Amino acid sequence: MNDVIRVSDETKRLMRWATWASVSVASLLILAKLLAWFITDAVSVLATLLDSCLDVFASLLNMLAVRHALMPPDEEHRFGHGKAEALSGLAQSMFITGSALFLILESLRRLWHPQAIQQVDIGIMVMILSIVLTIALLTFQRYVIKQTNSTAIRADALHYQSDLYANAAVILALVLAAWGWIGFDALFGLAIACFILYGAWGIIHQAWDELMDRELPDEDREKIEGLALLHPKAESVHDLRTRKAGLRYYIQLHLVLDANMALRDAHRVADEVEAQIQQAYPSADILIHQDPSGLIEPLPEHARTKQS
Repeated sequence: MNDVIRVSDETKRLMRWATWASVSVASLLILAKLLAWFITDAVSVLATLLDSCLDVFASLLNMLAVRHALMPPDEEHRFGHGKAEALSGLAQSMFITGSALFLILESLRRLWHPQAIQQVDIGIMVMILSIVLTIALLTFQRYVIKQTNSTAIRADALHYQSDLYANAAVILALVLAAWGWIGFDALFGLAIACFILYGAWGIIHQAWDELMDRELPDEDREKIEGLALLHPKAESVHDLRTRKAGLRYYIQLHLVLDANMALRDAHRVADEVEAQIQQAYPSADILIHQDPSGLIEPLPEHARTKQS
């Protein structure tokens, strides 16, 4: 029914800038945290260093995924390349999980063999720098997410949100260690690892839903049905099917119209309903099938579920 929906140049620009900003910030933080770890030998600092190393890898992967996802549909990929974002998020979560498990082992080792932390003040200064840079990056990423609803950028932002909490926790751990509570360094490293695992699970869940073509939330489905029924000629809607891939939504539905309506008029009504939905979901690919009233009944709920 509708022409190919193209991603705007502004959306592409924002997503590319977000990936470059992520790589730049993570690279700078690696250098600062590497220096802090050499000086302090704190396992909590090592925790954030490992996380930043993974952030660079994840951000580079994100950059490639976003670049691929923004490619328009072609003859071999009629539905576009949007799922590259979800694949990127899934790959990121695997590496994040691996780093968290390593960090848990290192924290347990340090709990068993505690050792003093050197030059705590330098470690704290580096963590404060990390917090400032991370807040600046998150502010920009959230703006991009609001404008584009990108899965890849949202997954990347989850990393840096966990970094923010982790850096604050490291400052507290270093302060406690300076007061003689050496064991808290390893305990905070262990807590950060668990928090990273929790964040990885969130990314896995979101990416998996997108790869498995999970339906849009109920509020979106109700909104789409409501928009279709706003047209005075629309009698009912059934067999609504939805999914999301990257920046694009895919919406299919059956629109019941008067059985005596001419084909030309039915087509015009479907176009008007499509335009109404398109206004609310600008990046959606919409397919509407017209059904004559009284001849084709909506499928029962259990059959509709099986068909989906």
